Amino acid sequence: MGLFSGLLGHASDVDLAKVHEELQPILADGEELELGFQVVRDQMIFSDRRIILIDKQGMTGRKREYLSIPYKSITMFSVENSGSFDMESEMKVWVSGQAAPIAKTLDRKSNIAGIQSALAKGVCR
Repeated sequence: MGLFSGLLGHASDVDLAKVHEELQPILADGEELELGFQVVRDQMIFSDRRIILIDKQGMTGRKREYLSIPYKSITMFSVENSGSFDMESEMKVWVSGQAAPIAKTLDRKSNIAGIQSALAKGVCR
């Protein structure tokens, strides 16, 4: 299927079929969704070409910002897992042309290995 088909059964926190239907108008021809994670109301979607960060805004969440990060523009990334006393993990992605990284807090139950693998396979092609 795609880069992360082995992870889809147990790593995906969101229903990719439902997300695919929502994102269909903005996906490129042939672009496949591989992994999806829910972070409170927001979503982090890994496709075979990019990361799509969906920021749901306002009381109803109807207003949304879609931030697309093509893997080719990622210069560096880090994924920090939670420790014994930490309740959260963190992902940082540095994009060319930006000094500060894009940082996202993850739930300690998130598939950190899956995220690390998704970033590595997308960036290190």
